[in-house]
Amino acid sequence: MKFKVPHTLVLLFGMMVFALVLTYILPQGSFEVLENEHGRSEVVPDSYEQYPEKSLLSVWSLFTVLPRAFADSQGIIFFIFIIGGALSVIKSTGAIDAFLGKMLEKFGSKPQILIVVCMLVFSIGSSTLGMAEEYLTFISVLIALSIGIKMDTVSAVAIMVVGYGVGYGVAAINPFTVMIAQEVAELPPTSGLWYRLILFIPFFLIGWHHVQKYALNVIKNPSSSLMYNSENNRSSVAKSYPNLKKVHWMIMTLTLFALGLIVYGISKWHWYLTELSAVFFGLAVAVIFVGRMNPNEAAKAFAIGASELTMTALLIGFARSIALLLEDGQVLHTIVNALSIPLQKTGPELASVGMYLIQSLLNFFIPSGSGQAYVTMPLMSPIADLTGVSRQIAVLAYQFGDGFTNMLVPTNAVLMGIIGIAGIPYDRWFKFIIPLMLKFWIVGSFALIVAVWIGYN
Repeated sequence: MKFKVPHTLVLLFGMMVFALVLTYILPQGSFEVLENEHGRSEVVPDSYEQYPEKSLLSVWSLFTVLPRAFADSQGIIFFIFIIGGALSVIKSTGAIDAFLGKMLEKFGSKPQILIVVCMLVFSIGSSTLGMAEEYLTFISVLIALSIGIKMDTVSAVAIMVVGYGVGYGVAAINPFTVMIAQEVAELPPTSGLWYRLILFIPFFLIGWHHVQKYALNVIKNPSSSLMYNSENNRSSVAKSYPNLKKVHWMIMTLTLFALGLIVYGISKWHWYLTELSAVFFGLAVAVIFVGRMNPNEAAKAFAIGASELTMTALLIGFARSIALLLEDGQVLHTIVNALSIPLQKTGPELASVGMYLIQSLLNFFIPSGSGQAYVTMPLMSPIADLTGVSRQIAVLAYQFGDGFTNMLVPTNAVLMGIIGIAGIPYDRWFKFIIPLMLKFWIVGSFALIVAVWIGYN
């Protein structure tokens, strides 16, 4: 009997059960947490203490955690619903199809250009502005473009995910990761930029080569696609497209203006999901007027677009539940403490690689980049001092562990949202991404060892 990989929701629920079991097995404890002068919580090194008495979560918590997780993730969930509705309204005007027709004429014989340009844009956006959730806007269009030039949905998702993964992993000035980690480690903001800029080149080239090799193989041999014979395979697109009219240009100009406003709002006004959702809802309303749409038909299109992302919203809620169970069971700090102890017994080179490994493992439990920085950097900073590793290297190890592993861990809401929109089962994405992760782990470890040798500080 052939084994069939369970549905993604089944896999995530299994991880929830495993997390609950860990709360029964592992000792409970915590570090002392203090609020710094900026009002942020920081873990005090060497302050971990086990609780004398163990309070166990009930099995009932396995079920109550899910609605709490949805509430905790409401920002990104509602953001996804509004994006789906807005894109559906835009698509119903014919503007997207007309634009795709023009793009396919331009890139129809140049898939390499599409891959490298889009990956570079996503990488730079993540490296500088810390963009990730914002890319959910583009995945439907990128899928259509990719399929139109005979690639598949895995290729489209890879262009986006590997692009932003590299951007986060060797981020230049990402305000949500590198700058927070440097602040916690008491390093000057954006310090050590030169080495990260150098590292961007080899990591980007490795990611680009992996994506392009797969995509070109799919073009030459469709049966090599990881989505071949899958019920979710989107192997065809429209063979003809409407002409690009003046109203379509106006709608696409509005869309580009909205995207530009988002980028400006993130960088200048510190916008996040609430404001971004408002921009897309405003965009939908503006498109209705410019496109002279019937309001009732537009409302139906909006509802249909939002409903198509219900599975995506479910995946995000289930993924968040795993971390909440570990927090509720008071074993999250136990895991952090156990992973950090061995680093104090190795030399600086192995210690730096060990930090990378630990940060990669912790990203499964703490997929939030800023959250991981606040929890781990107060621990990694003094460990770096004890092992002869500079704090700058500790920050770099954190960046590698958080950024690159975001492309792999199923607890990353953005990743699950993107592959959910694309209809890619997690096991098929895992087959694509794990060889690249191995390359990044090897090259990243070597980069950290070189950093120790050159005294990167």
